[in-house]
Amino acid sequence: MAKAKRQYVCQNCGSVSYRWQGQCADCNEWNTLVEEAGETAFSAKHDLSRGGRTLALETLDAQSVMPERMLCGIAEFDRALGGGFVAGSATLIGGDPGIGKSTLLLQAAGRLAKAGKSVVYISGEEAAAQVRLRAQRLGLGDAPVALASATSVRDILATLDSRTADFVVIDSIQTMHSDLIDSAPGTVSQVRASAQELIRYAKDGGAAIVLVGHVTKDGTIAGPRVLEHMVDTVLAFEGERSHQYRILRAIKNRFGGTDEIGVFAMGEEGLGEVSNPSSLFLTDRSRDVPGSVVFPALEGTRPVLVEVQALTVRLASGATPRRAVVGWDSGRLAMVLAVLEARCGLQMGAAEVYLNIAGGYRLTDPAADLAVAAALISAFSEQPVPADAIVFGELSLSGEVRQVAHDGLRLREAAKLGFSRGWGPKGMKGVGGISVTGFGRLGELVDLMLGRD
Repeated sequence: MAKAKRQYVCQNCGSVSYRWQGQCADCNEWNTLVEEAGETAFSAKHDLSRGGRTLALETLDAQSVMPERMLCGIAEFDRALGGGFVAGSATLIGGDPGIGKSTLLLQAAGRLAKAGKSVVYISGEEAAAQVRLRAQRLGLGDAPVALASATSVRDILATLDSRTADFVVIDSIQTMHSDLIDSAPGTVSQVRASAQELIRYAKDGGAAIVLVGHVTKDGTIAGPRVLEHMVDTVLAFEGERSHQYRILRAIKNRFGGTDEIGVFAMGEEGLGEVSNPSSLFLTDRSRDVPGSVVFPALEGTRPVLVEVQALTVRLASGATPRRAVVGWDSGRLAMVLAVLEARCGLQMGAAEVYLNIAGGYRLTDPAADLAVAAALISAFSEQPVPADAIVFGELSLSGEVRQVAHDGLRLREAAKLGFSRGWGPKGMKGVGGISVTGFGRLGELVDLMLGRD
């Protein structure tokens, strides 16, 4: 058999090069090319159009049974999954080191085991004794979880084939290795091959399997991008270790929506559920503070009230103003500032601007435009927004305030927390006893806040 041609595979994006180089030509990452065995002359010339079996084709109108789900007993986890784990599914969960991935999965495994499910927890990064000590700290020392520390996919599959498992955790997929691949654990080919074998076991045996994935410095899941295409569900565990809260967000879900989140708070006994996440992101609202505005963000079907804080500092002539943003898109802040100056006549170009989303929350909802604008106007004019008001709406470059989705849901959540006023796009209706003020253009909000006629 002809010798395989030498090839180098980028560990960041999976691109192939036939000579080593310090920088990947596709993703521009440095020192990511690793030598791996390529295809042989036989495999390259082998004809796959003959020797196969004919597939049985089905129609779209055939009767289908809804997939069976397993509730892990952690409501926020089940919410992010779309209603629980699906039998025979593969889930990939990624997050920063120390964010709580292993803790969350161990809590879910312990509750499923106590509910009578057959649970197997395989750790490739920690010894079984370390996992056992963590379980005891979490109060799950008596949970009937089958535990092992291993990295060989062949050994893991042989163990799983010898018993019936309903729920399997692999922590983590980057530590697994297959003896059929001649490369080190964590490389693109090893991660792809190991995940493929474990996912095949889940599909054939009907077990729900969860793969823990490492993340890169950019926050994306490490390894080949094809790994995210192979699994059924991709979850991102977000949050700052300096903050108490954690957010579990679905990025991909073949069995549910990707717009739901689960909110947790790290405590002494592990990750606890937060049934009212708005309480985490709101500070004391007993007094009016310039530059502080409450915005009802929407995550799936769940509204979350967060505080938008702004600070402006007027500089001497000739100084270069600074723009600092935490928790929001800096490009969108530049757009809002440009609209305020060009359409509303506020001279903010010579002032430093600082914007912060309280509690470490990250906003992606476009309806935050009006809340940010209100916070900037309030900070610039030192006129506080009423403490009992919420603000939301999307801005266009012409200064128009545009309609947003689910305004009634946002207002109802605000009413539950004691807010009595809502500022937003023109045409919205009051809900839950909240009086609403609609704006067609941003200039109308500026006139109201500055007391202009």
